[in-house]
Amino acid sequence: MARVTGIGGVFLRSNDSKALAKWYAEHLGLHLSDFNGTAFQWSDEIPAGTGMTAWSAFPQDTQYFGEGQQAAMINYRVDDLDALLTQLAAAGVWIDPKRDNQSYGRFAWIKDCDGNRLELWQPLA
Repeated sequence: MARVTGIGGVFLRSNDSKALAKWYAEHLGLHLSDFNGTAFQWSDEIPAGTGMTAWSAFPQDTQYFGEGQQAAMINYRVDDLDALLTQLAAAGVWIDPKRDNQSYGRFAWIKDCDGNRLELWQPLA
């Protein structure tokens, strides 16, 4: 049987796609290509051996995406959660005060300039 083998892309709708892409480049370090996006290579895996992409369905009334009717939330792997949160706070980015530490990594949540809630994940070695 044919099946899905991973996440091939994340696409966000925006009233100002150039501003949204610039926000991600400025605040989350994405290197934008000429198509106003980026490509993540698994060779960039930090720390080595922790590479995976999760997919999960949530109930309509979940509070995990924050307040409002946001239909999706993206989890971004990061290499240094504390340093990134310090940078984002200095730039005035909204940061949820909640943190979650699990055996497979540390989590925090922010909002982009369009108000989308994002999950940041630092995998543990």
